[in-house]
Amino acid sequence: MTDKPVRVRFAPSPTGRLHVGGARTAIYNWAFARAMGGTFILRIEDTDPERSTEENVQVILNAMKWLNLDWDEGPEVGGDAGPYFQTQRFDTYKTALERLKDRGAVYPCFCSKELLDQKRAKAEAEEGGYAGYDRTCRDIDPAEAQRRIDAGEPHVWRLKVPLDHGPIEFDDAVYGHVSFPADVMDDMIVVRTDGTPTYNFAVVCDDANMGITHVIRGDDHLSNTPRQILIYEALGYDVPTFAHLSMILGPDGKKLSKRHGAASVEEFRDRGFLPDAMVNFLALLGWSLDGETTLISRDVLCSEFSLDRITKKDAVFDETKLEWMNGQYIKGMSAGDWIDASVPWLARARAGVAADAEISEEEIRETAADIANRPEFYEKLYPLVAERETRLVDAADKLAYMFWGPRVEVLDEKSVKKVLLKEGARADEALAACRAILADESRAWEAGTLEAACRELGEEDALNMKLKLVLQPLRVAVCGNMVSPPLFESIELLPREDVIARIDQVTAEVFGGNK
Repeated sequence: MTDKPVRVRFAPSPTGRLHVGGARTAIYNWAFARAMGGTFILRIEDTDPERSTEENVQVILNAMKWLNLDWDEGPEVGGDAGPYFQTQRFDTYKTALERLKDRGAVYPCFCSKELLDQKRAKAEAEEGGYAGYDRTCRDIDPAEAQRRIDAGEPHVWRLKVPLDHGPIEFDDAVYGHVSFPADVMDDMIVVRTDGTPTYNFAVVCDDANMGITHVIRGDDHLSNTPRQILIYEALGYDVPTFAHLSMILGPDGKKLSKRHGAASVEEFRDRGFLPDAMVNFLALLGWSLDGETTLISRDVLCSEFSLDRITKKDAVFDETKLEWMNGQYIKGMSAGDWIDASVPWLARARAGVAADAEISEEEIRETAADIANRPEFYEKLYPLVAERETRLVDAADKLAYMFWGPRVEVLDEKSVKKVLLKEGARADEALAACRAILADESRAWEAGTLEAACRELGEEDALNMKLKLVLQPLRVAVCGNMVSPPLFESIELLPREDVIARIDQVTAEVFGGNK
């Protein structure tokens, strides 16, 4: 298959959100297609009528779009190999079944579910285990079988696995040479009594009809591969190259799931992670560029990705590392890009609500309008948080004080006790002295100038106090907390009158003063 133009697919089932494991599979297929100058196909396997919904389809498409994994063929794009929904491809499965009939590769099986259950129970009780379907219907006379079909007798279609078939072998791009004994393969069902295809049959038909050259998927499908190879052989189609990906584990060494926290792409998006950081992080869960490089751009990923650098070792999802990586990407953003990405959390900062609180579309629109009215202000917010922000969501809490106006809306009790009311700290003196400096309109309202003047208060001929005892009370009075973004850069962005009003408010509330 390597001499053919590369065609790969990502084929999620729309039964829920896009799990990060599925996202990694999508990334590997996408990056491989881009690196090889091939075609990346998105196919929706929606044959589960109870769980597959149009809403879930849209959730998956939105997650793919957010990750910026553009597909060359598929929903909303089209392509010559469509349609790209399994429920729209039943005619191709019927055609494939007729091909198998013509080749003598299938037979009708009239065994009822009840009968099969009885056989299974008997085998488990008397033989120590069930070895699979016993091929009861395999040798029924074709004329007799057709008579029963014509009479309307319920039946499935089973693959007639050659009894003399040797080991089913293939060279996996990740696991290397793999071999399965054929004699343990029963005659699997390919078409159910209602005429619908089984998973393995539908997947093979779709992959063959779409010209898929490489099947890159999770190793939970490894046991399906020999079955699918048998179907490929029965149909007379070329078998693609397989690459099975190891599992993603949680920190506890168990398969990543909801119990470990966020598990879907949508959840990570809503928690303030950047799509480029997510793609970079997920790509490294099982693949490496050179064993050392951690931050890898999309361009590099799409030019250098190869199957031979995928490891068989299970990967551990380390959210601490993801947050660090996300922080690096935030640092590398332009102010404008940061603003665009942070609107939902800037809206929460303006509203004074928690980062995970519900926020109305109206408040988001008002924030967007405010950004448009004073872009310079928002651009200057970016450097206040860029160095320490690990998630965009941090802006909601870290920048709320920038939207309070003349009143401190949230005064942290711990900071009051530890800084303002600390015995011997003389915090009231420090605040009064800083207020005088900030209220002096002859002094330029500029961060460097204001900071230099306040720092002088710590000298012997002034307050004769440790510098932190001068500046920490001011930080609490202006920002409401002893931990905040750069103080004087923040003060510069606030109106002078608001800063003075906040100092007066806190002084009055904490010390009983009245400025």
